[in-house]
Amino acid sequence: MSEPTTPTTPTGQIHDIGYRHYDGPRLGARYIARSLFVDTLRGTFGLGRSARSKIMPFVLAAVLVLPTIAIGIVTSYFKLTTLPLGYTSYAFSFQVVITIFLGAQAPAAMSRDLRFRVAPLYFSRPLSRQQYVRAKYAGMTTALFILVGVPITLLFVGAWLADLPFDEQWPDYLRSMAGAAVLALVLAGIGLVVAAMTPRRGLGVAAVVGVLLVLSGIQATVRAMAEEFGNDTFAGYAGLISPFTLVDGIMSGPLGAESVMATPPQGVLMATVYCLVAVLLVVGSYAALVRRYGKALS
Repeated sequence: MSEPTTPTTPTGQIHDIGYRHYDGPRLGARYIARSLFVDTLRGTFGLGRSARSKIMPFVLAAVLVLPTIAIGIVTSYFKLTTLPLGYTSYAFSFQVVITIFLGAQAPAAMSRDLRFRVAPLYFSRPLSRQQYVRAKYAGMTTALFILVGVPITLLFVGAWLADLPFDEQWPDYLRSMAGAAVLALVLAGIGLVVAAMTPRRGLGVAAVVGVLLVLSGIQATVRAMAEEFGNDTFAGYAGLISPFTLVDGIMSGPLGAESVMATPPQGVLMATVYCLVAVLLVVGSYAALVRRYGKALS
């Protein structure tokens, strides 16, 4: 009986290809959350993405910015004593443009992570669901605040160049910027929650735009009916239905701005209700997003 022969060729070999252990600093969850915030903010304007992704946000931003330049030129040329369109009513006048921007960008911020199943990879690192949601929420809120705040600031600059009284323009400008911050918080919460309900971006765009337009339509109809029947109290509360009139009610109440509604909220009680509803919307949106991403991992 012959002895078994040993193989002449090796069955395996270890190669040293130069990999080394990482000895640098471990930046942790805060750095990840900050990077996620910056990525969300840049992504809403198409930065860091394809050229086609930049078209929609920058066109919508131009639609908001260009009228302010025209208003400044007209005010200066004709020596007007007031701006043709006030600061506090600017966002309300262009609410359709803001709605389209939110509808186009909110799904890009939320749906992709769900569609490509990337969300579990974030949470495999030292990043909690709460930190993930806060980073996304802050990124979208900042983008909306920039979108609304830049045209209002340009409107203020135009009034200043037209030699309008500074002491009359400054308070309204501050009120409008505070209103822009509140509007950005409320709209970002609603848009992200609706967008996170589906991983399909097309459905998310239609859902976000549809929800905001339907709410605005219902608000206008209910308020018109209440005014027709002479019920000013109910007409005042009708502003709670739409986020745009909700923020307008806050601006005309606690902030003391001029309302764009024919029947604005009156009294301390109604102003308090408007503020509470805005707070509940922001907190509720945050809680809904945290819950949604809890389900995404299960």
